[in-house]
Amino acid sequence: MATVQESIDVSVPVSTAYNQWTQFETFPEFMSGVESITQTSDTHNHWITKIGGVEREFDTEITEQHPDERVAWKSTDGKSHAGVVTFHRLDDSKTRVTVQLDWDPEGFTEKVGAAVGADDRQVKSDLERFKEFIEKSGGETGAWRGDVDAPGSGTASRTADPLAGGAGLADPSLDDPESGGPRATNPA
Repeated sequence: MATVQESIDVSVPVSTAYNQWTQFETFPEFMSGVESITQTSDTHNHWITKIGGVEREFDTEITEQHPDERVAWKSTDGKSHAGVVTFHRLDDSKTRVTVQLDWDPEGFTEKVGAAVGADDRQVKSDLERFKEFIEKSGGETGAWRGDVDAPGSGTASRTADPLAGGAGLADPSLDDPESGGPRATNPA
């Protein structure tokens, strides 16, 4: 199992960063290797990627989504792929975006890429392009403000393993108030 976790600070309000991230069909504008994403329902997307000359198609399900806090997903076609992006308000005009991806690399190229940290660099580069995209655009291109609770819980699970279907962060410290996670900016 490979895991990548990267963060970037963007100079936009948390709602702007979150709203843009919910516009999945714009991902090819800042994510290299993503050819297209088609949103087939509020909670399902079809992806076409091309990385290292290898084209793949797969479907994902949004397993948890809470405005201005998090979006989590997992693959639905048998491949082990899941992730979560969290949004942390730093101040009125600055947000930390943290992405965690968990997957099983397939084939020689993906396994070597994971072993040498190419995946970490790719996610970091994608986040840098997201920063440029959102800061230069002057605002989000759309928004979906719906709530999706973690399956079977009735309420959101903030620390569930995304590959187990819970769709939280595998590293619960990322949601800890001491580390500036969402609960630090959204007190009860």
